Amino acid sequence: MLEVGIKAPDFTLLDKEGKAVSLSDFAGKRVVLYFYPRDNTPGCTRQACAFAQNYEGFRSRDVVVIGISKDSVASHLKFAQKYDLPFVLLSDPELQAIQAYGVWQEKKLYGKVSMGVVRSTYIIDPEGNIEKVMPKVKPDTNAAEILAYLAGEQ
Repeated sequence: MLEVGIKAPDFTLLDKEGKAVSLSDFAGKRVVLYFYPRDNTPGCTRQACAFAQNYEGFRSRDVVVIGISKDSVASHLKFAQKYDLPFVLLSDPELQAIQAYGVWQEKKLYGKVSMGVVRSTYIIDPEGNIEKVMPKVKPDTNAAEILAYLAGEQ
């Protein structure tokens, strides 16, 4: 995982409409960059819906929310439409950003070891530096914890 204070690695990935989006497109804004394992799985759906339910809180603070997984553009489009997700979803099948941010890690599930995305969130300041690192976040509380942090409560 990357550390607080370093320059956030830039990337260019496709969004749910197939349009190229770069982190540098949001220079001057605070960005919540959250990495999640897979569209339409229980935890990832709860996390995305929590971000959607709290989206106005992010918008009112001029904060951009970006979700990244290795799912396809088509999968992201269906996921966003099914759950009415108003924020940016980026497809990273080549693991460009996922590896740059150190969230592609060994995972254990029922004794089986495999590589996968560890659910993690970064807050990037308007200058493009990592402001906060949140490793192994809980899908149900991640959005609320970020809003509390942004409000100065954490």
